Amino acid sequence: MSKTLKVEDFLKRFQERFQLNVFTGPETLGGELNNSEVSRPGLVLAGFTRRFAFHRTMVLGETEIVYLEELPQDRLREILDLMFGFQVPMIIISKGLEPPAYMVEAANNRGVPVLGSGLGTQELIRKLANALEVFFAAQTWVHGSLADVFGVGLLYIGPSGIGKSECVLDLVERGHRLVCDDLVHVVRVGENSLVGMLGNEKLGHHMEIRGLGIIDVFRLFGIRSVRARKRIEVVVQLSMWDEKEEYDRTGLNESKTEILDVELPLIKLPLVPGKNITVISEVIAMNYLLKLKGHNVAEEFNRRLLEQMRQDYYIDELSE
Repeated sequence: MSKTLKVEDFLKRFQERFQLNVFTGPETLGGELNNSEVSRPGLVLAGFTRRFAFHRTMVLGETEIVYLEELPQDRLREILDLMFGFQVPMIIISKGLEPPAYMVEAANNRGVPVLGSGLGTQELIRKLANALEVFFAAQTWVHGSLADVFGVGLLYIGPSGIGKSECVLDLVERGHRLVCDDLVHVVRVGENSLVGMLGNEKLGHHMEIRGLGIIDVFRLFGIRSVRARKRIEVVVQLSMWDEKEEYDRTGLNESKTEILDVELPLIKLPLVPGKNITVISEVIAMNYLLKLKGHNVAEEFNRRLLEQMRQDYYIDELSE
C-alpha cells in the first residue's frame, strides 16, 4: 500500500518551516499527496495540457501570478478551469503573493487546496522537494548508534549492553561526532544511499551509559561533537568473542549487509578484554576512504604476495 500524506497533516508538519497560510476553505484540506514530486505548471497556463504533470504539487511564483493577473477575465477563467479540471493535489504560491480571486473560487469548487508561502520560489521548491522526499522515502528504524568518523558514517549494531554507546562516546571524546544513539532513523535517498538521523526528536543527542545514566553530549562536548544527520557508509557489528566463530583476518572476503535493499560493507568486530574498539573504528573509517580512492590494501598485499611466490618458484625451478 502506497504512502499518503493528507494536506491538513502536511500543513501541521510544515506550516512554520515554509511560512504557510491557506487561501481556500477547510474542506479542501482533506485531499492527499501521494508522491514527493514538485513542479511549476508551465505551459498549462497557456492552454497546452498534453505533458501536464498534474499529479505533482504545483508551485506558482511571481512569473505565473503576474501572467495570470494580466490575462483577460474570460481567458483567466478558461485557463484556471482547465488546470483545476485535472484535480491537482495542492498548489502553493510563493513570495507571500496573493492568488487571483477566481483562482480561489475555482479551487474551492474543485476541492483543490491553494496555500501561500513566504519563501522565495526556488527556496520553496528546494525545501519542499527535500521534505516530501524524506516523508515518502523508504525508511526504517535501527537499534544502534551512528557516528561521523573522519567524515565516514559508521553505524554500530549489536545486542543491548555490548558497548555501542561507550564506543561512540569515546569517539566523540577524540573529536568525532555523534549523530544519534540507541534508535537510528534510516531513510533511503535515491537508489543506493542511506541517511541516518535521530530516531526520536525528543531524545536529542542524549546517550545512556550503563552505570552512569543519561548524558547530554551536546552540552558536555559542544556543538562540534554532534550533527543532525549523516550518510551511512559502513555497518560495524559488535559481538562477544566466540571461539567457534570464524572471523575475517585478511580483509579479502568482504562481508555485506542490506538495509532497505541498499547493500553496505559489514565489519564484524569480536570483543575481548583490552581490545581498543575506538582506534579500530578510526582505522575502519580511514580504510574505507582509501578504498574510495582505489586502494584496497588487502588485495594489493595479496597480489604482491602471489607475485613473490611465483618469483620464488621460478628461481627454485632454475636452480634445479
